[in-house]
Amino acid sequence: MIALPLADRTRRGVAQARQLGAELAEAFNTIWRRSLQLRVVLSTLALSTAVLVVLGLVLQTQIALRVTQGKEADTLARTEAGAVLLERDLSGVDPNRDGAQGDLNNALDRLTNASVSDEPSAAAAGEFRAVLAASRGAGGVAAGPVEDVPADLRDAVAAGTLSSKYVTLTEQGVDIPTLIVGQPVRTANGELEFYLLFPLTAEQRTLGWVQSTLIVGGLILLLLLAGIAGLVTRQVVRPVRQAAEIAERFADGHLDERMPVQGEDDVARLGESYNEMASSIQSQIRQLEEFGALQRRFTSDVSHELRTPLTTVRMAADVLYASREQLLPALRRSSELLVAELDRFETLLADLLEISRLDAGVAELGAERVDMHGVVARAVEAVRGIADETGTPLELELPTGVYAEVDPRRVERIVRNLVANAIDHGEGRPVNVVLAHDERVVAVLVRDHGVGLRPGEAGLVFNRFWRAEESRARRSGGSGLGLSIAIEDARLHGGWLQAWGAVGQGAAFRLTLPRTLGDAVESSPLPLGPEPGAVTGGGEASVPTPPRGRPVTVVVPSWSEGDDPHEREDIP
Repeated sequence: MIALPLADRTRRGVAQARQLGAELAEAFNTIWRRSLQLRVVLSTLALSTAVLVVLGLVLQTQIALRVTQGKEADTLARTEAGAVLLERDLSGVDPNRDGAQGDLNNALDRLTNASVSDEPSAAAAGEFRAVLAASRGAGGVAAGPVEDVPADLRDAVAAGTLSSKYVTLTEQGVDIPTLIVGQPVRTANGELEFYLLFPLTAEQRTLGWVQSTLIVGGLILLLLLAGIAGLVTRQVVRPVRQAAEIAERFADGHLDERMPVQGEDDVARLGESYNEMASSIQSQIRQLEEFGALQRRFTSDVSHELRTPLTTVRMAADVLYASREQLLPALRRSSELLVAELDRFETLLADLLEISRLDAGVAELGAERVDMHGVVARAVEAVRGIADETGTPLELELPTGVYAEVDPRRVERIVRNLVANAIDHGEGRPVNVVLAHDERVVAVLVRDHGVGLRPGEAGLVFNRFWRAEESRARRSGGSGLGLSIAIEDARLHGGWLQAWGAVGQGAAFRLTLPRTLGDAVESSPLPLGPEPGAVTGGGEASVPTPPRGRPVTVVVPSWSEGDDPHEREDIP
């Protein structure tokens, strides 16, 4: 009963540790990607660490080699000096007789107490312990800690050679590295084995001090290198960051932003080049703005000036059309064509005026909370006459109670243009109009099954005066600006207007608007095409947000007395 909660806590702790590690790794990766200074400093530290480690290992190896070589030379000198002394003292000693043990002990005492200060190299060997032993076949007489001498070393000395070996001896639980040097000593009645045991504790302390010094010095050097790299990198990164900030402000519309130029180095040349580029771009943008303003004003002025003669021509045409029964057949047909083209001309003038207002950024968005069912239904009814003339069935799927904050006039115009366009290109096949919604957005899909669109045309249908087939006869009498105005109306709402089409499969246009004005549109409840993956908001002709810098005047009317003040919260 206790193990299960403990296991659960352990799993939760491991999961939290993993999550924390993942978050820290993600934060480090983010900083690593964004900070050039951090990458340079860490790269410098990594390379410097590798160099210092290699250099430290080489230095430590060389120092240790020199210390051991010096120690070996000193110990060999001390051993030879001791062997000479012992040969003189033990020249008449028989190791096989009784009492030889005492002679050996006395000889070792004299060796230990004797002064060899005349030999500087021998005196530098340091303290030692001596061992004097008869050959193993002579009864094993020995003086000193002969048990510390390895058997292989005794075999080498017994063979008559000067030998040495590094071993580790344990005294009072402490491991002591020791150098043992052995040499045979000749006497009148045979040879003795002479060994000197030199503890290497002083050399070990020296090497430890050298290693500590290298580590501490390396760490201090790394800190100094990090500081130097940071200072040097900052001199380069700081102007780059400053240039990035100035470029961001320049992109936001502050065209007077310039980089400060100091000196004549590469950074100063970069600043001068950037300032020249910014000045050139500013000049070109101002020229384009002036040209665009002149063009928009010309379009607006021409549209207004044409209204007066158009009104006069309209009055004369209406008189002729009203008395067309009294005219000859040829004149009667001419009057009918005149009235039809005047209708189209008036539509074109209205569209030009609307385009000029949209381009000038003075379009007003009269947002109201309305039921989208009524808006879409009115738009469909406005073009039903054209559908009846062509024999095009209109299949509607318009649920009620789909409320949204929109400009009903503009949305109705969008849907009307889309349905009329579908009728023109649907070749008499059914046109589907579907209304759907979710918690955040509302969407209208207009789908025809006519000629469709060729590859690449889905991104061109919203261009002004663009037509997929120049020879196709239009029944709706469009001006060529309907879809251009429609996409601008979608931009004013902060929504999407997207197109899809395939040759022989028809075309689909999807309008997606936020249910609450100002919300962002991230997805659509309706698929754009027949493919399952066409549900997402991306697309060739998507309009995710209104263009920057374009002012939009939003006119929200007050609620009437018959509206329910709590109805807004009831929208799902």
